[in-house]
Amino acid sequence: MSFSVNKLAPELVAPAEPTESGRLPLSFMDRVVVARMFIDLILVFEQGVQPAKTIRAALSRALVPYYPVAGRIVEPIPGEPEVDCTGDGVWFVEASVDCRLEDVNNLERPLLLPRKDLIPYAPPDVIEGDDTFMLQVTEFRCGGFAVGIGFNHAVFDGIGAAQFLKAVAEIARGHARPVVNPVWCREAIPSPPKLSQRHAPSPAAFHFQNSVFDISSDRINAVKNHFLRETGQKCSTFDVVTAMLWQSRSRAISLDPHADLDLGFATNTRQLLRGLLPDEGFYGNCVYPMGIKANAGTIAASSSVELILLIRDAKDRLSSKFSECMLGDSAENPYTIPPGYGTLVVSDWSRVGFSEVNYGWGEPIHVVPLIDDNNFVASCIYLSPPKPKQGVRLMTRCVEMEHLPSFSEELMNFASELT
Repeated sequence: MSFSVNKLAPELVAPAEPTESGRLPLSFMDRVVVARMFIDLILVFEQGVQPAKTIRAALSRALVPYYPVAGRIVEPIPGEPEVDCTGDGVWFVEASVDCRLEDVNNLERPLLLPRKDLIPYAPPDVIEGDDTFMLQVTEFRCGGFAVGIGFNHAVFDGIGAAQFLKAVAEIARGHARPVVNPVWCREAIPSPPKLSQRHAPSPAAFHFQNSVFDISSDRINAVKNHFLRETGQKCSTFDVVTAMLWQSRSRAISLDPHADLDLGFATNTRQLLRGLLPDEGFYGNCVYPMGIKANAGTIAASSSVELILLIRDAKDRLSSKFSECMLGDSAENPYTIPPGYGTLVVSDWSRVGFSEVNYGWGEPIHVVPLIDDNNFVASCIYLSPPKPKQGVRLMTRCVEMEHLPSFSEELMNFASELT
């Protein structure tokens, strides 16, 4: 059964009051982290009262303290983009659909409505990469609604985008201004000597399949307890899930045992920049990638304890690796992702803050990252599962169809194999 989405033309929502003008620098992290790339996601809410009207008004008021978001990215010097605080505003789209959320499975995967109907787009004559943020509210017949978001990674990291969304939501709930005062402060992050820009061959494209897996807290805790008994140390949910995912995928894709496998994960460096950045309010990029390299045979044969120790060791090296990068002592550009089917990149969104956005009618029942256009790097995003489930939801796009059955089987069996 198909449903009809009535999507109005995008309109600019400008700051509710006059704001500062001028140009603001982006930090080296803003410039290097997949610059100008839009990250799309959907937040799904069970109920609301005139949500589009409420969110639009709150967005306009939030853009006063967040005035750079109402500007445009410019690049007067090649390779050195900055934000021109024009006050133009952000693109906002209002939409409605002739069905209930339950008719489309609450927008669980696979989406029963087209992505293009749920995500905002700028008008065709606009260069989208110059914008910083876009938002669409789609109202359903049942009173529920979905908020489709696109944010420019050159201006926000995930924590920063969630901070802005929560600020809009706080104003929608009646706050006069955001609870956390936003700060730009990009100039406080030192720029390291120019990172290596060695020419890399064009990556091969793969036919990755979308899959969703819910891993229960009981299964995760069983592995945590086993690790504690074996080592006398505690480990995190991220450690357990990443070990589980990496080995399951490694076994499923069955590369040569001597082939190199690369695991990459994004880390938050805010704690390493204390003294340079304020304790709260910074919404720019603080993402630094960490990686692990091992051969396929080792990963496939390792115990859960051995894999978790590998991941913990990489996390422990963050401070020294980040310092090396900032001082220019690193021979390689850490933001370069090794190409090939043996590379897996994971990102933990479960504590970023998207699931805490509350416009006045409750938090989202779930968060839907849209990564369907990624065909070059195997990836997985960690999310909180829909309530009342407890644990971690894995949104994967990391194996081709021929490997999907064995990957699914390996992943669901891993947590009970405590050897």
